Amino acid sequence: MHAPSLLALARNPTIADVIAHRAVTAVYQPVADLTSGAVVAYEALARGPRGTTLERPDMLFAAAAADGRTVELDRLCREVALRGAGHALAAPWTLFVNVEPVAAPPGVTVTRHSGDLLGPGLGPGPRVVAEITERNLTSRPAELLRMVERFRARGWGIALDDLGADPGSLALLPLLRPDVIKLDLRLVQDRPSQAIAEIASAVNAEAERSGAVVLAEGIETDEQAMVARSLGATLGQGWLLGRPGPLPSVLPPSPLVGVPIGHVRPGNPMASPFEGVAARRTVRSATKRLLIAMSKHIEGQALASPAAAVVLAAFQERRFFTPATRRRYSRPAEHATFVGTLGADLDPEPAAGVRGAHLHADDPVRGEWDIAVVGPHFAAALVARDLGDDGPQDDRRFEYILTHDRDLVVGVAGDLMARMLPDPPPVPA
Repeated sequence: MHAPSLLALARNPTIADVIAHRAVTAVYQPVADLTSGAVVAYEALARGPRGTTLERPDMLFAAAAADGRTVELDRLCREVALRGAGHALAAPWTLFVNVEPVAAPPGVTVTRHSGDLLGPGLGPGPRVVAEITERNLTSRPAELLRMVERFRARGWGIALDDLGADPGSLALLPLLRPDVIKLDLRLVQDRPSQAIAEIASAVNAEAERSGAVVLAEGIETDEQAMVARSLGATLGQGWLLGRPGPLPSVLPPSPLVGVPIGHVRPGNPMASPFEGVAARRTVRSATKRLLIAMSKHIEGQALASPAAAVVLAAFQERRFFTPATRRRYSRPAEHATFVGTLGADLDPEPAAGVRGAHLHADDPVRGEWDIAVVGPHFAAALVARDLGDDGPQDDRRFEYILTHDRDLVVGVAGDLMARMLPDPPPVPA
């Protein structure tokens, strides 16, 4: 049953009605090259039943969130978008489809090609970019990173949407490694400011390092298109370039080259932070007393940095997350994008604003002491492995590596972040 049939049923449908009757539609907005003006891609935008309280996507997803059905709605919107575009678009056309960060549990389904949803004989469909909205990026970071890897494994690109709406999310750019960075519309529509300059600097630094494409949203005038190019954008969206609507019955000429996908260098998987870094750098040994001083120095960088950072640390066991450590980690948590800690039997929130996760007995990180700090312009990691000494705590020896190599630091941070999974609820007896 489509949206018009649902309207006959109710002028104010519930989210359950919308999902049960698959009463969502997709409109498509062009993405254009800011130099030539040529259309190179389309973004699919969800709409609820026309003329109802749930027509607008913000109202639609708010209703789904309130009812605990964001995952179902997110999947439905993606399927509708792919089916609608797959009948008209094929490679080298690119289709952007939105993905909600909270819709990131292991059960999310991803098809290898958009054509998998279209039925036999309809071709492979367009190349697909999963567009992750910026809101709630840090609510379930481990699940989000795993979802991103599943999309990549199936040949999809990754875009991070609305960057700049929350400046703190800049710190997550190196962990997500998007193929496309989409600038929030206020960056091209507002007057230049120090905040905009800081965001532009961080975005261009990441694009230069990774090769990501920068896309500016909200372009409505020629002046805003010029601002977008000045900010480093090569692609754009907005009413100046094309409004959302049905796909044209006659498409523009196919782009000679589609939106680059898969050019961003993948991360290096690690068995554990220490093992991953030790394979690439010289290992030294030191007592715990020296490592504490090094850790405090790295932690201090998160406090000293004017830009938000991601801070992740593993402490082996709960007893090593002392009251003094708790106070130390509460301070960066006041302004950092994310502060996460791991250890055996560690509480879900071991300090104010700090996320905690349990390390299982068979996890190699149980024998390590690791810390990583990643910001837009700073990266450092200390990875250490316990040598098993007895005696006074401060005299215990560790093998360790201190590195400022950004790729290695991001790898350590990603490895620790991937372990920030909540333990499943206990099975009833």
